[in-house]
Amino acid sequence: TEIICNKLFDLAAQEFEEASFEIKNTSQKMTFLLVLAVLATLGLALVITNLFKFALQQLEIEQEKSEKLLLNVLPKSIAKRLKDRTEIIADHFEKVTVLFADIAGFTKLSTTVSPTILVKLLNEIFSEFDKLAGLHGLEKIKTIGDAYMVVGGLPEPNINHAPAIANMALDMQDVIERFNQKNNSYLNMRIGLNTGPVVAGVIGTSKFIYDLWGDTVNIASRMESHGIIGEIQVTEDTYLLLKDRYLLEKRGIISVKGKGEMSTYLLKSKKINNESLAKENEKIMV
Repeated sequence: TEIICNKLFDLAAQEFEEASFEIKNTSQKMTFLLVLAVLATLGLALVITNLFKFALQQLEIEQEKSEKLLLNVLPKSIAKRLKDRTEIIADHFEKVTVLFADIAGFTKLSTTVSPTILVKLLNEIFSEFDKLAGLHGLEKIKTIGDAYMVVGGLPEPNINHAPAIANMALDMQDVIERFNQKNNSYLNMRIGLNTGPVVAGVIGTSKFIYDLWGDTVNIASRMESHGIIGEIQVTEDTYLLLKDRYLLEKRGIISVKGKGEMSTYLLKSKKINNESLAKENEKIMV
């Protein structure tokens, strides 16, 4: 009996050891699997986080592109108002100066070169005009064919709107001169300026454009179309704002379509005062 009991005890002890080994082995496997699961979860979370950050960065990049594109079409202050509100934007400005310019000889040039080259040349000229508009703090309104329209004094009011436009007009002539030298061409311009009240804003629900309305705009356009090739024609209102700082030549009375007879002037150059003249002489002597 004692022998049997001992054998049973030994057998039970052996079974217990085997059971303990199995339990321990199983516990290690479960722990290992649990660690793997945790690591996999952390890895997946890291991947998802990085993908989310990348998506946010791409969204910011696209938003910046959209913002830049919108600011290429509309003034910054107008773009902000358009995003914040839905009503029509139409602001009255008591006094601004409007410039219209048309490239004389461009129609003739279009018969001698391909449309692709023509557009490339026009883009070269207008890109230089765009730089001038930014340089002088002016607002480009639009281009129509080979005509260019820009305004000074809005959307942010500026008391120096007339001199700024005058400076741009003179610089535009220089751009055309350099273009002719570079391309062995004979282009020229008619430029018209006028000063007065306008309404500026954005209308419609698609393909937004910041535009101007009013008699001031119409007269500025007439100053260009009734102008002289190679000259900058200005109205009496603009002349009064420029006469102390610029050289202007009286053209006289001309008949303007839709307006009758008007007194106009030709802007020639800036006035050189004695101080400026002395500085120029010093440069020459040096």
